[in-house]
Parts: sequence; C-alpha cells; structure tokens
Amino acid sequence: MNDFTNALSAAICGKADAALILSEANRFYYTGFPASDGALLVTAKGAIFYTDSRYTEAAIRRLGGQYVRNSASMYEDLTAEFEKQGVKTVAVEADRLTLAEFSNLQDKLPGVTFLSDATLTDLIEAQRSIKMPEEIEKMTAAQRIAEAAFDHILGFIKPGVTEKEVGLELDYYMLSHGADALSFETIAVSGVNSSLPHGVPSEKKIELGDFVTMDYGAVKDGYHSDMTRTVAVGKVNDEQKLVYETVLKAQLASLNTFKAGVSCFDGDKAARDVIKEAGYGDYFGHGTGHGVGVEIHEFPRVSPASKAILQAGHVVTAEPGIYLPGKFGVRIEDMALITETGCIDLTNCPKELIIL
Repeated sequence: MNDFTNALSAAICGKADAALILSEANRFYYTGFPASDGALLVTAKGAIFYTDSRYTEAAIRRLGGQYVRNSASMYEDLTAEFEKQGVKTVAVEADRLTLAEFSNLQDKLPGVTFLSDATLTDLIEAQRSIKMPEEIEKMTAAQRIAEAAFDHILGFIKPGVTEKEVGLELDYYMLSHGADALSFETIAVSGVNSSLPHGVPSEKKIELGDFVTMDYGAVKDGYHSDMTRTVAVGKVNDEQKLVYETVLKAQLASLNTFKAGVSCFDGDKAARDVIKEAGYGDYFGHGTGHGVGVEIHEFPRVSPASKAILQAGHVVTAEPGIYLPGKFGVRIEDMALITETGCIDLTNCPKELIIL
C-alpha cells in the first residue's frame, strides 16, 4: 500500500502471521485515509483495508481498488482472508483495545490466536516516532499556520478582551487560514489563571500587567503542530521578568541538549536544572516535552521518568514552565526535529518577552 505498511509487513514476520489494526490513528498513519471505522490487515503478502459503504468509494480513490474491501460483515471477511492466507496468529494493538473490544475479537474470530502483548504496539511506536520527510513537511505546514495565528493574535489581545475571546480568535484564524482541524482544545489563560498549566479559557477579562499564555496548534493533512507562547500586557514586574527569563533559558538549554543518542531524561534535566537553580524547582511539575505527529502526544516523552533515547527523525517539543499559584505562570514551547548533530527548531516564532 505504501512504505509504512511495507515496513510493518516486514517487521511483523517472525512474530505473527498478521497484524490487525483497528485504532483510527494507526489506520490513518498506515493508509493516509481518515475514517471513523474500519480495519487494516497487514500480512507478509501486503495490506487490505476493510471499510463499509460510507467510505468505500473514497478509500478506493485514495488507496486503489486492489487494497480496499467493501465489508458489510468485517469479521466474516477477515475469517475468510485468514483461511485463504493460512493466518493462525494475529498481533493486535494492546495499548488501544478495550477489554470489551478484545473479547469481541476472540468471540468473532475463534480460529486464530491473538498476540496481545506489546509486540505490535512497540513496532508501531518505533515506526511512527521516526518522521519521514513528507511527514515533517506536513507538520511544518501546520506549524506555519499556528505561527500566523500568533502574529494575528498580538494585535487582538488588549485589556478587556476575555480569555475565551482570545482562544476563539486563535481557533477561527487557524481554521480560516488552512488548518484542517485544531490540534487540541486551545488553552488561553491570563493573570492568575496562567498558573494553571492546562487551564480552560474563561470569561475572565485580560488586565493590564497580566501574562497571557496560549498553548495551541493546527492540523494539516493529518499531522499536528504544537506551540506555546506567553506574552505580557502593558507592563511586567521584576518577578514576572525573572520567571520569564528563567523559562526561556531552560527551554534553550533543553533544545541545545537535543540530538540523536541523548536520553530523554537528560533532555528534561537540562531544562529542569535551570529552573531548580533559579529557585523555582517546585513550580515545574510536568515533563519538558513529548513527541508529535499523527497524534498530539506521541513517543517519546521527554521527562524525568523516560528511558527513551532520542533518534534522528524524532519530532519532540521543548516546553518547560514555571507556575506560581495565585500569581501567574509562564510556558514557552517549540517543536524540534532531532538530527545526528543536534536539532532543527521547527518553530519560527519570536520567544523573547513581548509586552503588548
């Protein structure tokens, strides 16, 4: 079907006779075709995408008729294909299936043994984490839309505008300037609410002296972007300036650490050490970053608990923050492409302190 499914077909050999992919994100990754329902069967002989009449014509246009089956009874069709190809062992997505879904598979497909450990999960995770040039192009295109939204919002933010209005303006701008969807629910918080790392935009009005933190992203051709910027309105005090400069220094330290062969633990530690040395270690509770791609959170995680090693082709965020309860918070986030010698910052957006 494509290089991705061919790679999975080769990788699954020797571990199982077939891989059965039911999750929407993984089906999209391997087919490039978005659908709310369906199944992708990958064997040594290739791949077959089963779907129903809602998607059949569109799937054939995208994938080619030789790969698509219009399936009114997917389990019966799978049983027939298993018998045809002599499939006895099928690897499934252990991290994606619910217990009810797995039980249903066992009931409807009694003639096979399901490999329900981490085999398929690990294979897919490893493959998806290394971005190909065409994937990076899509993520960069999504990021450019988000950056244009940032330029736009700087002229929109002012005292009296609510957090909800800022969030909605960002959303509308991205969706009306090329985004296929939003990466996630936009975070736009101000003043005391900016100390909430994942705060929800409220009716709070922006005030003079507030920090405004915006965490958001666009989706283009199925791939996500992710960025965060914190700006000030009118003025800042000494503590705000110190915290902002500390977060920026921490983020740059993490980005400067990123390269193939470096542990995600050390990528996190570089940022965390800067914040700790400035006396704010207790106010940075989340990980420094995460992978981005078809989903907004992917492998690897850049955190104190991570044992992963960065590889060339990983795209990860660097997003340290300091959050002072009842006062304010600051977070700065870029996406970076890992290379053998360092990283390429995919975020082309100012991050020095902006005072509107």
